[in-house]
Parts: sequence; C-alpha cells; structure tokens
Amino acid sequence: MIHAERKAEAAVTVASIQMEPRIGEVERNLARSIALIEAAAGRGAELVVLPELCNTGYVFESRQEARALAEEIPDGPSTRRWLEAAARLGVHIVAGITERDGDRLYNSAVILGPQGFIGRFRKVHLWADEALYFTPGDLGFPVFDTPLGRLGCHICYDCWFPESFRLAALQGAEIVCVPTNWVPIPGQDPSREAMANIVVMGAAHCNSVFVVCADRVGTERGQPFIGQSLIVSQTGWPVAGPASFDREEVLVATLNLADARRKRNWNDFNQPLRDRRDDVYGTMLGSTAKPGWR
Repeated sequence: MIHAERKAEAAVTVASIQMEPRIGEVERNLARSIALIEAAAGRGAELVVLPELCNTGYVFESRQEARALAEEIPDGPSTRRWLEAAARLGVHIVAGITERDGDRLYNSAVILGPQGFIGRFRKVHLWADEALYFTPGDLGFPVFDTPLGRLGCHICYDCWFPESFRLAALQGAEIVCVPTNWVPIPGQDPSREAMANIVVMGAAHCNSVFVVCADRVGTERGQPFIGQSLIVSQTGWPVAGPASFDREEVLVATLNLADARRKRNWNDFNQPLRDRRDDVYGTMLGSTAKPGWR
C-alpha cells in the first residue's frame, strides 16, 4: 500500500467522465479527455475517473495494432499528459490505458495525483477478444492510500467477480474507481437499468464502498457501447447518474468517504465484512475447490 498524508475531513468531490474515444486517435482522445477533466475540475472535482482504454480506443484488429498504440507507464506520452493536467488542475486522475511492459500488453489504469504518479492497476479478468491481445493482470487488487482517501481500482469485467470488491474492501478501500467499456447484455430489458449498474450497486452495498464508474459511448468497428456511467454511495444507491446511453457527460458528486467505515454497521448485530464465515467457506473459494459448478 502506498502511503500519503491524509486530509482530516473525508468529503471528496468526484467526477465520472463519459466520453467517446476513437480507435487509434491517441492525440485526439487525450485532448478530449483533458478538456473533460478541466470541465470536471471547474465543477469542483478532486478525483476524476475516465473510461477503459480511453487513450487508444478498444476494438483492436490485431495484436500488432494494440502493440503499436501501447505505451509504457509512467513514462509514456499519455501518462505524462495526464500527469501535467493533474498537477495544473490539482486533481487526482484514474484513466484507462493500453500498457506495454516488455513483450507484454496489459489493459491497465493509471492512478495519478497533483504530486505525481501513484500507481497502476492491470485488469485481472479479461473479456472476450481482450485475451488475444492482453496478458491478465498480475498486480492483484492494490489499494492506494492518498490524501483523498483509500482508492481501489477495477476495470469493467472485474466488477462481475464479488472477490474483486471484497478484496479491495478488506484492504481498507473506501472508494473503488472503475474505468469501463460496458457493452449490451443479452436479454436486457430496455425499461430497466443496465445490468452493469445493478452489479456495481450490489457490490457497493455488500462491501460498504463508494464506486465511481466511467463508461464510454459510441460504436467502434461495429461494437456498440452503452454509456450509463454512474456514481454509487456505500449504500448501493446512485448519487449521480446513470448517465445517458449515447452522449458524452460529466457526472459530479460529493461523497463523505468516512461513511464507508462509519456506517458499515447495519444494525446492532450485522456488519458485512465482519460477518463473513471463513470457517465455513474454507477452500470452497480457493483453487482447490471441487469443480462441481463446471
């Protein structure tokens, strides 16, 4: 865990940036992301979350294309541009990026602050064709201690695994930042909220953590994306959004991160992290579990 001086008060204004990256247009995507970060900062945001792979776009045609667009962290041009914006605007930024590390490519996110580079997260659970280009994340689910609070990070499909949020919460995360590229889910009732929204609302509720999800919009090489970014309180209920299906938007909300801990006790008897029954779960949740679910 990375340690930094913490503010005495836990109120933090956060922003979710819903934008439309264009595949391969890194300079254009960076300029657009920074313009939206500036808009969020102008509304008081101290923490800004951008979508998954927002500097490059998402739907690669080949590993060669992905490699050509990938950058090293923290010395690549995209991270440097976001670092400059973080310092100039006095904000923290969590942004999805295509990372190159030696011969390996990762679907990653950078965590940046006004004082510089804080850390990175590499997507643990790859979705569909991502497995053709990326190596699964090898850094686990780190939690970063920042002046704003304890920040965790997931990327898109990571949210479908309860273990992701639980591991972050057990490490003391108060807020989980989610750069994402949500796609349509089969069977979705158009009159209901997106399944992705339901998933993160449930995770926030079950783990008593705030969640900031920044999705993209538009259609890229035939793949539509569904928008509907949102900011969720530790109760599981949205405090901003969901955003639209198809427009760029900036969602802003002020959160009291202390509530992630202070209000974790639901009544005189129950607290979701304390009430876990590790003695019952045992190896059922580990790699030695019997494959009865297969």
